[in-house]
Amino acid sequence: MTQPISSAHQPGQDASQIRAELRQFLLQQRRAVDASLRHQWDLQIAHRLLVWCRQNAPASLGVYWPIQAEPDLRDCYQQLSDSGIVLALPLVQKKNTALRFLAWRPGDPMSVDGYGIPVPEQREHWIQPAALLIPCVGFNAQRYRLGYGGGYYDRTLEHEPRPVTVGVAYRCAEANFPAEAHDIAMDVILTDAA
Repeated sequence: MTQPISSAHQPGQDASQIRAELRQFLLQQRRAVDASLRHQWDLQIAHRLLVWCRQNAPASLGVYWPIQAEPDLRDCYQQLSDSGIVLALPLVQKKNTALRFLAWRPGDPMSVDGYGIPVPEQREHWIQPAALLIPCVGFNAQRYRLGYGGGYYDRTLEHEPRPVTVGVAYRCAEANFPAEAHDIAMDVILTDAA
């Protein structure tokens, strides 16, 4: 088992600077992993996600389109859809707002948002998923997530009813860092670890 990465800080550094440096380190580390090894890890995480969905039976699940070498679980999205779970993909409508989710099935027509991320072409069928699959740049033992720093998921989780949160990360992304006041712990973190 790998040891969590510690976020050592220098005198005078504030928490946001420490987190920014840790974020950059974890992103570089993730990108450096060989693609074939990441694919093996993706299969392990996908298996754990399918098991979690069978056990918890969410009616709907907000999924994500992988960017920046995030775990790629798209191969299991069809199985989730076939099992009766309504899937949705997030859309950033404006900066500094909560995410909204568009109903989506694998094979639906897609377009690209302002960040270059594929999103459903349709803009009529919005849903509020019962559970969210949330990619993590890093996570700690208390299940707090380190994201990209935009705060979109934090703002999304402020609203009621709060969906069940399923963080997704490679086990090498576990790190020791303090939670900030706005952080919300994930309900569960799925990794490639057994």
